[in-house]
Amino acid sequence: MIDHLGFSVADYERTKAFYTTALAPLGYRLIMEVTAEQTGHAAAAGFGADGKPDFWFGAEGLMNKPVHIAIAAKDRATVDAFYEAAIAAGGRDNGPPGIRPHYHANYYGAFVLDPDGHNIEAVCHAPE
Repeated sequence: MIDHLGFSVADYERTKAFYTTALAPLGYRLIMEVTAEQTGHAAAAGFGADGKPDFWFGAEGLMNKPVHIAIAAKDRATVDAFYEAAIAAGGRDNGPPGIRPHYHANYYGAFVLDPDGHNIEAVCHAPE
């Protein structure tokens, strides 16, 4: 089981603002920040639910390739809400909410590119 993940971004404050809005429908919020002095290299922000930061990014600079991260949603309406919030926060469409039957019959997901081009997905596996 994965405890947490992290990736680097080009503009820390812009990315923090984006994820504050985009992840709110999924129940994720900013839980913790650490400074460059504390980490020894760059500031980092940890988002999560239930008080546990498991989605981290740091101000190390733009990566040479984007990452793909999928976050579970409790239902399809939450996937839709994530997509709308992420687009409103400046994300770019990379696949609107809908069934992806090539994964499985109940795979309902939405994909948005964050400010650095990372592919962020909300997914629900439950039938309707």
